[in-house]
Amino acid sequence: MMRLLKVAVVVIACLAVLGFGGIFGASYYYSSERGQGCASCHEMAAYVSEVHGAPHRGATCLDCHVASLSTKLRHIRVHLLHSWPEAIRLRDRDVVEMTPNCEKCHQYEYATWHAGPHSVSYTEIFTNPKQNAHQHLMEDCLRCHGMHFDGSVRDLVEPQNAQGPWHLLRKDLADEPAIPCMACHQVHRQGPIDEKPKERISVAGQSVDESLAFFDRRERIHFATAALALPELHDGARRVTVSPDQRAAVCYECHAPRVPEAGSAAEANGWGPQVGSGDDRTPMGVHEGISCIACHSGHNQNARASCKTCHPQMSNCGIDVEKMDTTFLNAKSPHNIHWVKCADCHQHGIPKAKAARPESQ
Repeated sequence: MMRLLKVAVVVIACLAVLGFGGIFGASYYYSSERGQGCASCHEMAAYVSEVHGAPHRGATCLDCHVASLSTKLRHIRVHLLHSWPEAIRLRDRDVVEMTPNCEKCHQYEYATWHAGPHSVSYTEIFTNPKQNAHQHLMEDCLRCHGMHFDGSVRDLVEPQNAQGPWHLLRKDLADEPAIPCMACHQVHRQGPIDEKPKERISVAGQSVDESLAFFDRRERIHFATAALALPELHDGARRVTVSPDQRAAVCYECHAPRVPEAGSAAEANGWGPQVGSGDDRTPMGVHEGISCIACHSGHNQNARASCKTCHPQMSNCGIDVEKMDTTFLNAKSPHNIHWVKCADCHQHGIPKAKAARPESQ
């Protein structure tokens, strides 16, 4: 009996030593200088190398990633068993845990994102009675909302009908953002190290943030802004002028037009995607050709304060431009900034432009 007790004590002591060693090793693995501990595992070396050439090159792995003890030990087990996947991807839980860490360095951007519509939660998106009653839940919902979710829409919300009531199957995601920072930003990226431009950047030549990229859930990778195409849109047969601002290409990945519906005039005449169809918000009328970001803040999408950057505070109608009903949500709005035309106000004819006065000699 004593011999068995001694053996048991020895086994427990060995397990304790192994556990302590595992905890120490796992912690060292993640917290060593500038990710060198992570890079020591060859399957992670490429990812560490990428971030060293990115805007986040001054951060350590744990400045962004959240790793519990169980996560650390799981990663070590996967490494020792050589059971890592061909491409290492973050789980939806990893992305959710990382998002608050962005605030450490990007306080203003995080605050404006958190105050805007892109911080909407899974509950607000997927259990919205008004939306679900007329738009059936489908896999394509996850293309823009919940693109990091690991699974199908059936794994996220039920029932799959238009009657409801709907509830989330993943309770841990209820209050989490459905469009996190990593929906539009790539932390690990290839490319040169960012440097301050030698010359002032003009409004026409606005720089594109190297981290700006759209996450495609089908391919499970980010597509850089330069790789995204701007759409060709039509108003009937007329081709609409679309801003060449490449940053807007990310916006179009979600706020996209539909292919002309079967039987429509656009489909019959081969006119191509029509402006304003689907979730497209391409400006026409007096604002045709300007970029989304000319009016909308990149993080909170607030456009109301942008009017007075081009227009007088008080309009010719005597209305404060920041108090006009400019939203596309109101079909009766006379000042919808996306499609307002000169004739909407000048119903008796558009005044001719006055000739410029010649400069005095």
